[in-house]
Amino acid sequence: MSVAFRRESDEEHLEPKFELPIPPGPNLVTPRGLELTRAKVAEVEAAIAEAETEEDRTRLQRELRYWNTRAATAELAPSPAKDEVGIGSMVTFRLNGQTKTLTIVGHDEADPAHDRIAYAAPMARALMGAMAGETVAFGGKQDAVEVVEVR
Repeated sequence: MSVAFRRESDEEHLEPKFELPIPPGPNLVTPRGLELTRAKVAEVEAAIAEAETEEDRTRLQRELRYWNTRAATAELAPSPAKDEVGIGSMVTFRLNGQTKTLTIVGHDEADPAHDRIAYAAPMARALMGAMAGETVAFGGKQDAVEVVEVR
């Protein structure tokens, strides 16, 4: 009999459920990021206890595995030197005539809509190690970004 006419179950036609992807490299976090990760573990554990369906429980358990891994591998990023851009820094810079302020954080704490970018983001990588008054290369252009202030 042709495989086209064989049907074992509906399960074999479902998309596979993969684990949530974990960003490569070390899991560097700010103190705030570590607190948020621990809070997320507690939040998901509580949601599992209240889950009404097996499908919800399975989805939440997958999410919990992600957050437990992130909590277990979290490393507090070293504080940057005074006035130097690093993880945890709030930096004001000028690019293409516009001034913007961003905070550089760990992957799970990143929220671009609220001006928090991950340290692996291209802009963060360009700014890391710079000090107020310096210019750095970005987007293939030398001196594209002027660091105005570092807090």
